[in-house]
Amino acid sequence: MRKSTPLFTLLHHIHIHNHNHKHKHKQNLLLKPLSSIASLPEQPHLPDLPSQIFTILSRPQWRKDPSFNTLIPFLTPTHLSSLFNLNLDPLTALNFFRWIHRKHGFNHTVRSYEPLLLILVRNGMLRAAENVRNSMIKSCAYPHDARLLMCLSRFVMIDELNSLYKEMLDGRIFPNLITFNTMLNAYCKFGNIVVAKLYFTKLLKGGFSPDGFTYTSLILGYCKNQDVENAYRVFELIPQRGCRRNAVSYANLIHGLCEAGRLDEALKLFLQMKEDNCFPTVRTYTILIGAFCEVGKEVEALNFFEEMVERGCEPNVYTYTVLIDYFCKESRLDEGMKMLNKMLEKGLASSVVPYNALIAGYCKRGMMEDAIGVLGLMELNKVCPDARTYNELICGFCRRKSMDRAMALLNKMFESKLSPNLITYNTLIHGLCKAGVVDSACRLYHLMIKDGFSPDHWTFSAFIDCLCRMGSVAKAYQIFESLKEKHVEANELIYTALIDGYCKAGKIEDAHLLFKRMLAEDCLPNSITFNVLIDGLRKEGKMPDAMLLVDDMVKYDVKPTIHTYTILIEEMLKESNFDRANRILKQMISSGYQPNVVTYTAFIKAYCSQGRLQEAEEILVKIKKEGVLLDSLIYNLLINAYGCMGLLDSAFGVLKRMFNTGCEPSRQTYSILMKHLMNEKHKKEGSNPVGHDLSSTNISVDDADIWKIIDIDITNVLFEKMVEYGCVPNVDTYSKLIKGLCKVEHLDMAFRLLNHMRESGISPSENIHNSLLSGCCKLGMYMEAVSLLDSMMECSHLPHLESFKLLICGLYGQGNKEKAEAVFCSLLGCGYNYDEMAWKVLIDGLAKRGYVDQCLELLNLMEKNGCHLHSETYSMLIRELNGN
Repeated sequence: MRKSTPLFTLLHHIHIHNHNHKHKHKQNLLLKPLSSIASLPEQPHLPDLPSQIFTILSRPQWRKDPSFNTLIPFLTPTHLSSLFNLNLDPLTALNFFRWIHRKHGFNHTVRSYEPLLLILVRNGMLRAAENVRNSMIKSCAYPHDARLLMCLSRFVMIDELNSLYKEMLDGRIFPNLITFNTMLNAYCKFGNIVVAKLYFTKLLKGGFSPDGFTYTSLILGYCKNQDVENAYRVFELIPQRGCRRNAVSYANLIHGLCEAGRLDEALKLFLQMKEDNCFPTVRTYTILIGAFCEVGKEVEALNFFEEMVERGCEPNVYTYTVLIDYFCKESRLDEGMKMLNKMLEKGLASSVVPYNALIAGYCKRGMMEDAIGVLGLMELNKVCPDARTYNELICGFCRRKSMDRAMALLNKMFESKLSPNLITYNTLIHGLCKAGVVDSACRLYHLMIKDGFSPDHWTFSAFIDCLCRMGSVAKAYQIFESLKEKHVEANELIYTALIDGYCKAGKIEDAHLLFKRMLAEDCLPNSITFNVLIDGLRKEGKMPDAMLLVDDMVKYDVKPTIHTYTILIEEMLKESNFDRANRILKQMISSGYQPNVVTYTAFIKAYCSQGRLQEAEEILVKIKKEGVLLDSLIYNLLINAYGCMGLLDSAFGVLKRMFNTGCEPSRQTYSILMKHLMNEKHKKEGSNPVGHDLSSTNISVDDADIWKIIDIDITNVLFEKMVEYGCVPNVDTYSKLIKGLCKVEHLDMAFRLLNHMRESGISPSENIHNSLLSGCCKLGMYMEAVSLLDSMMECSHLPHLESFKLLICGLYGQGNKEKAEAVFCSLLGCGYNYDEMAWKVLIDGLAKRGYVDQCLELLNLMEKNGCHLHSETYSMLIRELNGN
């Protein structure tokens, strides 16, 4: 083994070597004749070299660019670092890194490996990063490059750091202060203060005096270990040991105090900095701004933000991201967007982090168009989305049950050279299961396994929950029993999903047996498990057993939740026992719970059913005072109650309140209003439509009969009344009405409304187009469907895959092969996930209808258009075509 040089000595030698090299190079130039210097190749404008190379690398055939022959001889590790910071695609960066060594003989050093390692780690390409790390270590002939130790420390590569340290000792090279400090700092970053202190002891035994870096690292280690007291002791020790505190030691301790919730002490320390002739950095300010945001002290956070700007301390990407994240959590997304725009103005929005914070905020509120708009903004500013970007968007579309769009994002991930992870697959499987598309969920499950991911509790709970909701409890139980074979232990999530399934199926005894089995297997039930059983017992009329179970919760150290109390309140109100319901409500409040919208809805429903509208309105006032967000169900209950009493003006007054508070009326809202408008009309005419009860007070389900008898006169009256009350019909109004009509195949009326909205100057939305397209396909109106499809494409609307399946199969059924292929070609340009296209159109559509030749023709068409399927999808298709 070659002996290595102590790091301190090495740094000294490097400095002398660089100085001598520069001096010698300068002398050589002076000694050369002018003609010789003139013959040297002309050096490109070096400060612009990274951007020149970046432009070339943005092209598909970058390897063939002749400019590289003149540019690469002047390329340095510093240029590489600048290049990799220009949002270069990580895969392109890796390929370029390897290519310049292989093709142009570029000798990589630790300095050039470091920026590549950073870009790969940031983009989640961990396998590639591991290979680069190994190459980086091998690139050092001696373990003597100071940057290697620091690099490994920076990336917290503890195993490699230890290996290098042992190699030094085996080579009889004695560590110096820099070595000990590097090792100590690495363990402090992990919060492993025990090992860090061992290196501190070795440092002292080696005859070295700890410096400011040593103490600052220890402060970090103690804070990471949540031991602020000892961190404070080290902080106070620094001046006593003849060292000076710096901005980093202050920032580390301030951060530790903030994490411990000791904000007042952190502020006191911040003020002390000036006395210590030490000035806060952007990190110090950002830590405090984040701490104030965490406890909801917005004014103080913004004051600190303004102060740092006034002091000339420019906020960085993390400062802005903290505020964006705060505004998003507070549902103040406009302010979050303003912050992002400020970053763009200052040229700071080059990181994916602030965009992700804003996308997450929009997705949580279901504002998916705005979230996609932020994605577009990222692309415009050449910021590459990462796995989290797509996972947030996928989750947002799954919440809205827009599974076609969620699955389409899987393709965008692949196009962006990003691999889906377990979170991606689980989110999509859950979304497909919630939307009832269990076949696609199963297929995705097989793709996930084929891609090397192991399904977990979250995966299986999705399938069990979905099957239970579909009434297939026996199939759900089969999956449950197969878990051990798959090396997955059933947890409370899985047990609860199956117990809920048994309860909903009315099999309360089976649910109880499963609950006992859960306890026997030492799987402790949580509040949701108890609530599911309590609700099941209540619905079976076993209230005494339900109450005993509430008492049992204490035995298992599980507190009753809002949901527990609400279940009991609902039962009391069902029996019209308002006194007892109110006593339970008081008990709930005294237990520290704030009643939610579901709790209050139970009271409003009970009051409305008895015609006690004044008391229902009082509850509504109380809800608003308490800041509880109202949903459409509460308003629907009131609208229906007023309508049943013949008070239509009051009913439309409630609609006006809905509009004013920003609560979107549901399809049920319009169904209730039209029911009462029809009822009023028939009373005046002295008639009643046969077989329809228009005076029903029940709104538990959307009344399909109402949608079947709606005519243009009723919708005109609805629109007139809405305008009278300042609720001007908008695209959402038409969307709800058209969807309701299409659902019961009342398409003539749906198309009349489509024309009506166009005449009113309102453009149809994607939802409206899809409702009509689905309706046409179900009724075999294929030419009308093709016409609608053309309109959608013009508006850049995404037609649902289910409609494509019905339309393509329908056109083949009519012998219209040319039109079917044309529709399929238009489908290929929609950005769908190719595997899902194959599952739904080729397998569930053509193959299951026996259109084998047509299926193969469309498969060839996909391949010609570069739409490559997963190997598992090919296997599924072959099995289906072979009739297996």
